[in-house]
Order: sequence, then C-alpha cells, then structure tokens
Amino acid sequence: MNKQEIYDFLKQQHIDFEITEHPAVWNMEDVAQLEMPHPEADAKNLFVREDKTRNYYLITVKGDKRVDLKALRKSEGLRQLKFASAGELADLLGLYAGAVTPLGLLNDESRTVTLIIDSYFLQPPALIGAHPNDNTATVWLKTEDLLWFLRSHGNEVLVRDLPYVPEE
Repeated sequence: MNKQEIYDFLKQQHIDFEITEHPAVWNMEDVAQLEMPHPEADAKNLFVREDKTRNYYLITVKGDKRVDLKALRKSEGLRQLKFASAGELADLLGLYAGAVTPLGLLNDESRTVTLIIDSYFLQPPALIGAHPNDNTATVWLKTEDLLWFLRSHGNEVLVRDLPYVPEE
C-alpha cells in the first residue's frame, strides 16, 4: 500500500486519524526539527530479525528512547537480534529505510513479521504517530485502532513494557 492507499484503508475501516504532511524525515533527529501536533506520540521503529532464522520483528518505541535489544531478546526468549537488511525491508514490508512504520505490516502478505510495541503507547492519550508507508507524512491514530487492524490483518502483535538503555 502506498500513502493514499493507507489513507483510503483507514477511512474504509472507519478509523479516526489526523494527517501531518512534512518534509521527508530519515531519523528521529529530523523529526525533532519539525513542529508536530502530538510529540508525546512520536514513535521510532526498528526492523530486526533473529540471527540464523527468518523470524522478523518490528519494534515500536517512544521516539526519544533506545530499546535494549539484548534485554528484550532475553525477556522474549529470542536468539540474538540484528537489523534486517534494506532488501528484507523492501521484500517483506514494501518499505525503505526512513519510512519504517507499523502500517507497513499491511504489506506483509505472508504475515511473518511480529509487531512488538511498547505499552507506553496505550497510556493516555493512547495515540501513536506512524508514517503512511512514506516518510513525508505522519498519521496520528489511537493505538488500540492500530493494534486491532494489524491483528485483524493476521500479524502477531505483542504489547510489552520494553526495556530501555538508561539515559546518560
């Protein structure tokens, strides 16, 4: 799905959402330069896979946090996690680096990618910002709506209190 197809899908599902169009952002430093309507809902997404397997995970955390991948691996009983390649990102989710988003799971035809999302996004106001498969816009929607339609799509969705690397 491209950006317009994401918007159309959300409308067809009767999901309330807000769109913020902006210049292309490639990382959280770029996002920090923008005036966003819901900075508390900024999300950072990591596309990883288990070493020596084809188990893929999209990890969604608060934009200003760094997830402790080693602690996450241990708590979930996973093999060592490493970042998936740009080719794997394109093949599985139809995305490119800089546009990684939970909405990309709608392109996961084999339903092989598991979303691991920080429980932070379920706390009030329970909103999340996600690229509509394009890094020139952010869609703001209720986290519960996102989780509902991704589960309905057939992807596994895990809500966790994710471990963070301590701030220095």
